[in-house]
Amino acid sequence: MIFAPSPFLLKDTSVSQVMTQVCLALVPGIVAYAWLVGPAILVQLVIASVAALLAEAAMLKLRGKPLALFLSDGSAIVTAWLIALTFPPLAPWWMVFTGTVFAIVFAKHLYGGLGQNPFNPAMVAFAVCIVAFPALMSQWPAVGLELRLLDQIDIIFGLAPRVDALTSATPLDAMKTALRMGDASFDIAQLLANQDIYGNFAGRGWEWVATGYLLGGLWLWYRRVISWQVPLAFLASLTLISGALWLYNPAAFANPVFHLFSGGTLLGAFFIATDPVSGCTTLRGKLIFGAGAGLLAFIIRVFGGYPDGVAFAVLLMNLCAPVIDLLTQPAIFGMKDRK
Repeated sequence: MIFAPSPFLLKDTSVSQVMTQVCLALVPGIVAYAWLVGPAILVQLVIASVAALLAEAAMLKLRGKPLALFLSDGSAIVTAWLIALTFPPLAPWWMVFTGTVFAIVFAKHLYGGLGQNPFNPAMVAFAVCIVAFPALMSQWPAVGLELRLLDQIDIIFGLAPRVDALTSATPLDAMKTALRMGDASFDIAQLLANQDIYGNFAGRGWEWVATGYLLGGLWLWYRRVISWQVPLAFLASLTLISGALWLYNPAAFANPVFHLFSGGTLLGAFFIATDPVSGCTTLRGKLIFGAGAGLLAFIIRVFGGYPDGVAFAVLLMNLCAPVIDLLTQPAIFGMKDRK
């Protein structure tokens, strides 16, 4: 019997193949987004993709790297799509363009490029823009808004004035505002009963977009593009803390289903927190990383100053990832654990 030398590769998977599968997994959510919320998201995807490719090409040229090899790996496109999907669909084009360029240049290439960035580039872009442009980042389409694609394009490119009546708060933001303004007799269950805003359980239209992300994420797990530890720990942590507080005081805290299907929960759990570069690599580390991200996302979402806390939760756990990996490294084969 002939034994092949190490290393032993289970499958031949390139970066471009992985990124292609991630893009395909995002398609169900994008289709639901375009159909139920508005086709403007398709325009934002194009803007972000162009910005990402231009910034990537410029940085590769400055660093003396081969353009064709790195531009075709798909990593810039995945970052661009995640940025477009986390920004408001009617956001001005320059904000999406600027945020994407910032992510590629500062959050990716200044750290050494693909595989070297300690923070998720898409979440860096979101965090920077929501701090720099809080008003624009809060302008989401109003419920039941019906605008032609050309009218939406005019708003995106500044050819039509921005009217406050065209935008409204997200279900998360509306709930937080209502809770802060409510009195002692306020009941959150009555608020969720308003299907014009909150749909069946987590936001009219948005709950089905989240379902699309869930289907895509499960497909990635089935294809073994991502492991189960991070999304399971993320969703379990969020479910446990939200469920415990909901059982303790259902009048003041929303049920776990609302938290799972609203905001960026499912997009974050399957597509953002699972980033293998900025996340943990050990099995126990992935569980800790996912659980910490879910817990922080809930705390920021409910008690913090921002409607959704997924982006900041992931960035905070990115900071902790090296230490978590250091403390959860398995023992070297043949050696005992050091106490």
